[in-house]
Amino acid sequence: MTPRPPRSSQPATAEANAWADVLVRRQLLHAVVLTPTGQWLVQDRPSRPVRVLASPADVLALAATIQHRTRSTRPESR
Repeated sequence: MTPRPPRSSQPATAEANAWADVLVRRQLLHAVVLTPTGQWLVQDRPSRPVRVLASPADVLALAATIQHRTRSTRPESR
């Protein structure tokens, strides 16, 4: 697999929104909401507190963390 080139610009809101949608649909997060101020409200589970993320980059960082965690905890298929 060829390594991905480094990101040349800040992530767009659309990219963060797409990742947020995937994480909620796959039930890896309970809710992700973009506020009018550009902040993101994130809730892991219904009973957990809501976290505030400042930018689309923070949403993508969270998505990467979740992806890394899910890949490292599942058994490898060989």
